[in-house]
Amino acid sequence: MTQSPTHLFSPLTLRGVTLPNRIVISPMQQYSAAPDGLPNAFHRQHYGRLSLGGPGLLFTEALAVTAAGRVTHSDLGIWSNDHLPALAALVADIERFGAIPATQLIHAGRKGSVSRPWEGYSPLDAATAAKGSAPWTTFSSSAIPANRGWHVPEALEADGIKRLLDDYAAAAARAAQAGFRVLNIHAAHGYLIHSFLSPLANHRNDDWGGDFAGRTRLLLQVVSAVRSTWPSDRPLMVRLSCVDDEPGGWTLNDSVALASLLKAAGVDVVDCSSGGLAERTTTKMVRRPEGYQVPYAERIRTQAGMPTMAVGLITTPAFADAVVREGRADLVAIGREALHNPHWPLHAARALGRDERFDRWPPSWGWWLEKRARAAALAETSTDATGG
Repeated sequence: MTQSPTHLFSPLTLRGVTLPNRIVISPMQQYSAAPDGLPNAFHRQHYGRLSLGGPGLLFTEALAVTAAGRVTHSDLGIWSNDHLPALAALVADIERFGAIPATQLIHAGRKGSVSRPWEGYSPLDAATAAKGSAPWTTFSSSAIPANRGWHVPEALEADGIKRLLDDYAAAAARAAQAGFRVLNIHAAHGYLIHSFLSPLANHRNDDWGGDFAGRTRLLLQVVSAVRSTWPSDRPLMVRLSCVDDEPGGWTLNDSVALASLLKAAGVDVVDCSSGGLAERTTTKMVRRPEGYQVPYAERIRTQAGMPTMAVGLITTPAFADAVVREGRADLVAIGREALHNPHWPLHAARALGRDERFDRWPPSWGWWLEKRARAAALAETSTDATGG
């Protein structure tokens, strides 16, 4: 029997979840929640619109596992059962429009307690407190600020680590109860877990620092805590900054070695990003080629035998399809391109010849768009025939 070729619109089964295609909407913070961390009308519109666009898997923004684990006062959270009704409604909207609902868990660590990006992404202080945005205590692997002039975080001690593991386990249980089908642990971009992984941020000499085993211990224990409450038939991903891209920092060889440990611990996909230990990578004005992080996903997939998700400036359907078809990654995640065009997956299917009759579009749209396309084709044929 001939096996059908793998491409961007082929299904993928991970544990008990089958994705209808390989396109993923990446977690993207929207900074639009009230301080209670609850989703509101904006979030329901935002994720409903993205789901209508046709991705196989749709992540919400990262959900903070504690109130102190937020990046800003405007982040979504999952630190209490009070979040469950609104998150369940969000899940229902995503499913109603065809995508599989997913979410990510985060603790911002030393990069928390800041203003929103368009307000400067700067540390909260007495001046912001006077305007209603009080700072909070941040934590990291070591008492080293993320950037010069930022607040100095507290080094997380043993009792704090124990509470953190309990917070992740409780958050994973809530995510399952809310109905999310896929879960991602954010261990990248300079947030708390990444600050333990990187030797540039982790200067500890106890069990949670020092060598590779010490620096990876927190992530592996977080994975264990999450897997203890996250259903066994639902996939678990981990987002890594595969390289710090700074001298003396975390390397791709480290990521390959860690991926093998994650696989053994029950992780199903490595979500391959990079950088972000200090400055926000998304705000740096740096010219990069399309898919500049795909080589990280390819290397981990090949050398660790681990499914991977590629992310980072993937903007064209042909490139995204080639990444999957050539076996460089199993999934392709888009982010800001989906903000620019929430129907990117539907347009990609058309561009790649996977939807000639608009069958993937909502029926109330597709029947009319197919009719319009046929009329346009007839008009073009008529013009060609008359030499117009």
